[in-house]
Amino acid sequence: MFDKFYKYISNDIGIDLGTSNTLVYLKGHGIVINEPSVVAVNIKTNQVLAVGAKAKEMLGRTPGHIRAVRPLVDGVISDFEVTEEMLSYLINKADKFSKKLGRPRVVVGVPSGSTNVETRAVYDASRSAGAREVYLVEEPMAAAIGIRLPIKEAVGSMIIDIGGGTTDVAVISLSGIVKSKNIKIAGDRLNNDIMAYMRDEFKILIGETTAEAVKISIGSVIPGEYMETEVRGRDILTGLPREVVVTDSDIREALLPSVKEFVEGVKDVLENTPPEILSDIMHRGIALSGGGALLPGLDRLLQSVLKIPVFVVDDPLTAVARGTGIILDNIPFYKEVLIGNQDELPPR
Repeated sequence: MFDKFYKYISNDIGIDLGTSNTLVYLKGHGIVINEPSVVAVNIKTNQVLAVGAKAKEMLGRTPGHIRAVRPLVDGVISDFEVTEEMLSYLINKADKFSKKLGRPRVVVGVPSGSTNVETRAVYDASRSAGAREVYLVEEPMAAAIGIRLPIKEAVGSMIIDIGGGTTDVAVISLSGIVKSKNIKIAGDRLNNDIMAYMRDEFKILIGETTAEAVKISIGSVIPGEYMETEVRGRDILTGLPREVVVTDSDIREALLPSVKEFVEGVKDVLENTPPEILSDIMHRGIALSGGGALLPGLDRLLQSVLKIPVFVVDDPLTAVARGTGIILDNIPFYKEVLIGNQDELPPR
């Protein structure tokens, strides 16, 4: 009776809590928020000035008393209070789309292999931000549900979810993760590679935002059409502004060590996968989701190295958020895939 009553006065919200971006799914409305995971704080007053896109614009441009921070590092909460503020802002913003009075039920995606302490931090932050009930699901599982893989069947499926801070590689069968690996090579690592390459090869310092823009505009992992872009930064030798022209081959060279390490991580998971499931994966292929899946040529590179079909899913950026939405539609049906709710999480 109580649950049926709550359906009418509260929202169900799914959150893909990412290192780079956080997406919010509102039941009945779809994905209503897609904001960078950045919070701007006034250190003097301890007041949150901006969250999301407005805060990201402040990165690298703030005076001494204002700090623009990413509260999540490698998919893990590094600043609990700021994460709580960000979640509170996102939940309240989502609630405004459908004006309901009750506190919402929330499903949150967390990286695979998260420790009890890390999952408890996400749970506590969500509860403190205003959630009535909190359910946690591993991100690769949520992505698999979001792209409608047959996770409940006795069939092996493999998904690689490439986010901003981490990449989750998971082999799934019968509502469980058979083998998984959390690789610390993702969007942010590639941005750092580009910054280091520009410093070493061109003797020019650039910021994270510029590196990301370069990666998106001309980044690739296998040779293709010639591309170039102008990059502005600070000359290391003179300290003055300088502009250089960077080509796609420069960026490929910058990304090569991390891409090699990434491929080795995927191979490790396959080498430890049971033979029957491996034959299923060879037949069905490997799904790529997350923002990193959009890096040109990554699917073809993996396919040529692994000798297994690899495909980028439709709308890879929203796969996890869509999965949390599907779970919200029928929580009892997906109970096996959840890490737990408030009654089942380990004690603090």
